[in-house]
Amino acid sequence: MTNSSPTLYLVATPVGNLEDMTYRAVRVLSEVGIIFAEDTRVSRVLLSRYEITTPIQSYREAAPRGMVERTISDVLAKLKEGISVAYISDAGTPAVSDPGSYLVKRVVEAGFAVSPIPGASALPMIISVSGMSVLQPLFVGFLPRKKGKQTLLKKLHQALVDETADAVIFYESPERIVSLMGHLAEWNMPLKLCVGRELTKKFEDVFHGSLDELTKTLSDPGKQRGEFVVLVGLAGRDEQDSLE
Repeated sequence: MTNSSPTLYLVATPVGNLEDMTYRAVRVLSEVGIIFAEDTRVSRVLLSRYEITTPIQSYREAAPRGMVERTISDVLAKLKEGISVAYISDAGTPAVSDPGSYLVKRVVEAGFAVSPIPGASALPMIISVSGMSVLQPLFVGFLPRKKGKQTLLKKLHQALVDETADAVIFYESPERIVSLMGHLAEWNMPLKLCVGRELTKKFEDVFHGSLDELTKTLSDPGKQRGEFVVLVGLAGRDEQDSLE
């Protein structure tokens, strides 16, 4: 095990392609005393692929508070016994637009170590394929469904105008991707986008273009499937920066 003291390991898992699992992640999940997972049914597919037989237990931060507290008590009890544990979400990096942050808070407050095991995340993936020079990204994750959405969108718009951010990055669902394009149109400014759909999966798509171009592309019902990550920058900024 990496740490000699009892530790909570936050293990990143593939966002789609199971081959994106790291050697270290497999080793840690094989060596800890127990794995806590967002959805044990989803996680068992991954664990079976790599022949990981470590016991697994459900931990869902969206569950009723009493159930969450009981599971956290189980985590802390293991750590107090000197047993390291791991937490995995359904896909990607725990606590990055995924559950896990409350668990980390409680474990840190109890005085135990927390260690990240890096791996797949759609956030760096979309930056890498965007073709844009992104030095000050503003990561939003999923927009609120109702309360606070418009206020947040205004702040994001202003961040691009003020150049306190050179890109804004969203996660979005297929049901709301066209709606997101509509919200961006209300900014009334020339935008350059890179949209990733089903990254790392069999039907992966990466789209580049203006807001009008990608709104037209994503209005096709055939493209409104899977998970999306959207990078939004100000058109022409890359070209201007390269001349300075």
